[in-house]
Amino acid sequence: MKLRTKYILFVVMLHLLTLVLAWFIFINNKIYFIIAEAFVLISAAVAIQLYRQLVLPIKMLMQGVEAIKDKDFNVKFLTTGKLEVDVLINVYNQMMDELRTERTRQEQQHFFLEKLIYTSPTGIIILDFDDRIQQVNPKALQALGMNEKALVGELISELAHPIFAHIKSLKSGETAVVKLDGINSFKLQKSHFIDRGFSRHFIMLEDLTAEILAAEKKVYGKVIRMMAHEVNNTIGPVNSIMQSAMKTDRLWQGHDFDEIKDALQVAMDRNQNLNLFMRNFADLVKLPPANKQPVILQKLIGSVVKLMAIRAAEKGVELLLHLPEVPITISADEQQLEQAFINITKNAIEAIESSGSVSFAMNAKQRKLVITDTGRGISPEQQANLFTPFFSTKKDGQGIGLTLVREIMLNHGFEFSLKTVADRQTEFVVYF
Repeated sequence: MKLRTKYILFVVMLHLLTLVLAWFIFINNKIYFIIAEAFVLISAAVAIQLYRQLVLPIKMLMQGVEAIKDKDFNVKFLTTGKLEVDVLINVYNQMMDELRTERTRQEQQHFFLEKLIYTSPTGIIILDFDDRIQQVNPKALQALGMNEKALVGELISELAHPIFAHIKSLKSGETAVVKLDGINSFKLQKSHFIDRGFSRHFIMLEDLTAEILAAEKKVYGKVIRMMAHEVNNTIGPVNSIMQSAMKTDRLWQGHDFDEIKDALQVAMDRNQNLNLFMRNFADLVKLPPANKQPVILQKLIGSVVKLMAIRAAEKGVELLLHLPEVPITISADEQQLEQAFINITKNAIEAIESSGSVSFAMNAKQRKLVITDTGRGISPEQQANLFTPFFSTKKDGQGIGLTLVREIMLNHGFEFSLKTVADRQTEFVVYF
């Protein structure tokens, strides 16, 4: 029962009782009856006044409570002129001002935080209480290569992208650097915050690819230059001495020295091979900036196919072209890009143990080239080390073929990847 109803019932019952008692007084003493009636009238007037001073302001403040429930902090009341009620109204109005100010401050901070997350150069993934993705900023979407609809609301343990396996294994406060495909490297940092009394996690995803590649190139460049310097300083004088000896006829008179002469020739040939070996490494370090010119992609790929046709035929590998008839023009350094495609095609052919195929397919709308081979594929362990200098799965490999491909693609600013997508289906993809 409401306070207003209780008050009205109390006042009505009290005055009815007084009127009944006054009736008995009327029988015995009419003067006292008149006095009693006057008292009842005064009491009724006082009750009405008290109702206006106490119950109505309380009713008004209850309307304010409803406004607070509805989060409408703009409702305020005017003073009534009654001291006690006005004190209560002033406290209420002051509270509403504070709530409105605090809500404005919270909204401004939330808006600033949203903008900060959205424009952050670091990828940010925010999880809810159940480790479902609640929010992903554009930088994280770019790094993951996924759209927001495919991520929001999903459990990180159920997502197929390999980076979420690393995120799941991280504990709050831990940091890890992961290399996903031999090219892209990311720094993952997992932390948490308290929301409504519960812990929620967020992940900061920083792309370290450019920094790591630059540091890596600086290190292996220094090593290669030092090796080339030492090898050339040795090979040059040694070859010069041996050539002088070979040209001195009086040293080789008779047949007793033919074996020595043949051995010197073998040593000179081996030195020449070593010199060529070091030159290949030096070319990797000295790769010039791309001299970009308009290049017709079909013509470039056709040249590569013709060049590799003999090697492919020797292994029973078929080279297939699935290119649009309409010429596709790209801006590239033709010599560098041709060398990259030669390296990729050579590796694809060598990955096929017996018969198979290497296909070249172009998506004109997406400006995407896909070179697919039916070879043995790339294992997860090899995937992490692809494009790493000096890493090779071949017995006599130098580990510079894919590194040169990487440098040429980065030199052009092309996005690319190399991975096994299915059994006997390895794809090299490049976006122009």
